[in-house]
Formats: sequence, C-alpha cells, structure tokens
Amino acid sequence: MGHKTHPKGIRLGYIRDWDSKWLNLKEMPSLIEEDQKIRKFLKGRLKLAAVSKIGIERTGKYLRVNIYTARPGLVIGKKGADIEGLRSVIEDMTSLKTRIEIIEIKKPEVDAQLVAEGVAMQLEKQVGFRRAMKRSIERAMQAGALGIKIQVAGRLGGAEIARTEWLKEGRVPLQTFRADIDYGFTEARINMGTIGVKTWVFRKELFKKTDADLMEEVRVIEEKEKEELAKKAEQGLDIEV
Repeated sequence: MGHKTHPKGIRLGYIRDWDSKWLNLKEMPSLIEEDQKIRKFLKGRLKLAAVSKIGIERTGKYLRVNIYTARPGLVIGKKGADIEGLRSVIEDMTSLKTRIEIIEIKKPEVDAQLVAEGVAMQLEKQVGFRRAMKRSIERAMQAGALGIKIQVAGRLGGAEIARTEWLKEGRVPLQTFRADIDYGFTEARINMGTIGVKTWVFRKELFKKTDADLMEEVRVIEEKEKEELAKKAEQGLDIEV
C-alpha cells in the first residue's frame, strides 16, 4: 500500500499558504463548517466562471472572500449586480459584514483545478478520455508548465470494470519541497457513473539559482581572490601561480 501525501498539505507553511486564514479555537468546528458552506454555495453559483480557489479571511465581525477565477466578468456581472447578490447571500449565511475580492488567474492552462475541471467537462460531453487528457497536456506545456500529470479513474469508455489511466509529460517532482506543484481534483458525472480526475502541474522551482545568480557568485569569488593576491603582493609574500 502506498502512503500518499497531499501535494499542497505537505508544503503548507513552506511555499504554500492556507485557504482559510483565521484563528478561533472555541468556535473552530462551526466556522470550518461555515467555510465549507460558503465554498459550496459559490462553486455552485459560479459553475461557469472557472473558479479555481476560494480564500476566506475572518477578522472580528468582518469577513473577506477572495475568489480566484479565470473569468472575472462572469463573477462581477453587469455593473457589479452579480457580486452584490453574492455578498448579500453570504452576509445572510454568516451574519458578518462581507467583502468579496475578485482575483484574475492570468494563465488558466497551468492551474491544476481548472485543468481537471476542463477534462471533466469534456468527459461529460462524451469526448474520449485520452483525447481530453492529451489536449489539456498540450495546452499546459505550451503555456509554460515544466511538467503535468493527469489521472482519470472509473468506468472509462463505458467499460464494465473500473480502472485507472494516466498521462504525463515533463517533470513532476512530488517529493521536492521547493517545487511549485499545483494539485486539482474533480469528478465527472456521466451515464456510466462517476469518473474522478486528478491533476498535478509543475509550474516552477522556487529558491533555484538562475544563470545570472551563478555568474554573480563567480564574479564575487574572483574579486576576493584578486584582493587576497594584492594583499600578499603588498606584504612581499611569495605568490603561488
């Protein structure tokens, strides 16, 4: 049996941050349930808005909801009517003064959650699972991803027995903490049942030295060596060549 760790959970506090930012030990169970209700409501209402992540921040009597979406126009609506409707519903749910922030996703092709939802949507439209995965992988690599892995599991192609299939391109170093691995999961509802879709996207490697940084280190070392040689020459010491 494999011991699998969530790609985001293992990186929390290192290169990743929490989706919910608040601390209330006494009311923690009820607040966690409330956060889940808010996310479920927004995901259902904004199903076509390509929402990747929903961040929730609490400070006293104030609540801030950050919606990460690739289609901010659909969330805001005409003259901000839709976003005001969402705000009023959330205020009724939580009894807190709510503020909603819309954050646009510049490259949805390398967002793991949006990639997984795109594959699931194609499966629901009866597109072949291999074709759907290959298409998403090509788009992600063209958008600048260093690696991507997509896995689908269920009654693929209408088979009687469920199985797991996956495709991978590039590097996906799951055990490297400095690697920015984005993870997404969703389910596709088809006539044959439910098909799970998992996606891992390797976007970049943090704390890695660039060529310019390496050249700067070499330049500093050479300058130090020249200074040491100059000091020895002034003191009349023998200089080894």
